[in-house]
Amino acid sequence: MSDSIKTKNSIARGFKELMERKPFAKITVSDITSECGLNRQTFYYHFQDKYELLNWIFYNEAIEPFVDGLSFDTWTDKLLTLLHTIRDGSRFYANALRTSYSEEFREYLHKVSSNVFVSVIEDVSGNYVVSEEDKQFIARFFAYGITGSIISWVTGGMKEPPETITAHIENLVSDCQRLAVARYMNPDNKKSTPQV
Repeated sequence: MSDSIKTKNSIARGFKELMERKPFAKITVSDITSECGLNRQTFYYHFQDKYELLNWIFYNEAIEPFVDGLSFDTWTDKLLTLLHTIRDGSRFYANALRTSYSEEFREYLHKVSSNVFVSVIEDVSGNYVVSEEDKQFIARFFAYGITGSIISWVTGGMKEPPETITAHIENLVSDCQRLAVARYMNPDNKKSTPQV
């Protein structure tokens, strides 16, 4: 591990410890550097501000492991891992999602989820042709639902275990995806109920 990554990790640890005790809005760069025993110059060498630091933590702890190797076959395992990561750092993530940055996190998670659902639709549709416009619409619909469910779970105190949330989402996606794709695959464009 490079010295730069070690320093970034040290800054991130100090910041996360502060986020356990203080709201994001009240944390200063001086607080962060004092917490991790570094000077302000070192902080600014690695991060522009605390928002960039927050983004770096989100990406490296939650998003990057979620998207690495993400596919139709792995998305439920990846989702479960993501939820465990968030729950393990529950106070930090709950605090972070109360900041102005939460919208960026939501948008990024939505974008990743949309891409996964396009793959799911392509897999479920088999030999039928589903227009790109319809695929994107269905994918966005499900991505909004999943992203909203995750954010709601975090801001609601993460009372349900990650396994329960993952199972609910997996079941809902599996059932609804078949119904939605069947609707668009019907050559007469009439509502139909597939055999499930």
